[in-house]
Amino acid sequence: MNTFRHPGTVLTDHTFAVPLDHSRPDGEQIEVFAREIVAAGKVEAARTLPWLVFLQGGPGFAAQRPVGREAWLDRALDDYRVLLLDQRGTGRSSPVTARSLARLGSAREQADYLALFRADAIVLDAELIRRDLTQGEPWSVLGQSFGGFCAVSYLSFAPHGMREALITGGLPGLDARAEDVYRLTYPIVAARNAAHYERYPADVERARAIARHLASREVLLPGGVPLTVQAFQSIGGMLGSSTGSHELHYLLENPWDGGSRDAGLSDAFLYGLAPRVSFAAAPLYAVLHEACYAQGAATGWAAHRVRAEFPAFDAAACLDGDAPLLFTGEMVYPWMVPADPALAPLREAADLLAERSDWPPLYDPARLAANEVPAAAAVYHDDMYVPAPLSVRTASRIRGLRPWVTNEYEHDGLRVSSGNVLGRLIAMNRGDA
Repeated sequence: MNTFRHPGTVLTDHTFAVPLDHSRPDGEQIEVFAREIVAAGKVEAARTLPWLVFLQGGPGFAAQRPVGREAWLDRALDDYRVLLLDQRGTGRSSPVTARSLARLGSAREQADYLALFRADAIVLDAELIRRDLTQGEPWSVLGQSFGGFCAVSYLSFAPHGMREALITGGLPGLDARAEDVYRLTYPIVAARNAAHYERYPADVERARAIARHLASREVLLPGGVPLTVQAFQSIGGMLGSSTGSHELHYLLENPWDGGSRDAGLSDAFLYGLAPRVSFAAAPLYAVLHEACYAQGAATGWAAHRVRAEFPAFDAAACLDGDAPLLFTGEMVYPWMVPADPALAPLREAADLLAERSDWPPLYDPARLAANEVPAAAAVYHDDMYVPAPLSVRTASRIRGLRPWVTNEYEHDGLRVSSGNVLGRLIAMNRGDA
């Protein structure tokens, strides 16, 4: 184990071997990485502190790499020793990339492999790790966004391993299909676009001008990937965070080389845009995004299908008329895979995942209805990613779960609230709020 210090914290790295397929415990093993964090002043007493495992949002993103007691950690470290888990396939946990999957052979083999990287497997990984670290004692589970989905799977299939559940922006619809989610989120995204343009009215013409420029000629991103109108639209996922609208404005405010439209888009603009239209940092996010909703039915590229029900997102109205360009949100479309060099080799595997229909259940409504684990959840009233109506309904179906529905924070409330969101949930579970 590697141990090192940061300001106010002591961090220890752990690695664990877990089965790739938990139904075959003696089969192929993969490695899962986790980082333990203890407050510097509590190192001697660390063994007496309860564990809190953090399940990151995603799917497909590694746990945060904090420096010191930043953000919610400051509150957590008062009471817990914290474990930041790189969920399987992310970070240092046998990371999955197009190149690593190529070694498996056929697209079918790749798709079958990827199907083992959902919330159900993440929970079983966590259970093996818990038994190793805690000598069998249950631990607290904090789930943010997709991590909250994992926490509800945990309550469904391994509640004996949980001391309590703390969920932020991550109560899923227990039986919601991907298309049900998108029928709720497309209108929210449209409203976020409207609010952005009301806040920054000059951005209407800026976005329209960029879109028309992209539609009239080939523009290449750094690295030679074509920048299309639909790719430009896809950066709207940032509108769901607390500072996203402002960040979008700063990106759009000066896109032209030397300030002249005749000179074309500037290198600074294109370099700023490039990471927002690529999944190189999290390929699992793209190929498993819709699969994280799938239970017993194919997703069939749901975001793409449902988009046709919301014609305001059709860029033609902007290119040929005076309508504003609407940016899309947390939607993954089939064209994204071949358009992204980090994903292109997975095109056939991604299509096979979209066609797959034999997905096992992610939640157990009967067990949740009989839940005995203390649980509290922050539900963000205007959440652009996890629709509040689904979350509120799920809260009513988990026995004893206490929801806190608020419009004080956006989806990233856990990160930006300086520990206030986590502190309130802890107090709710203790009966102090």
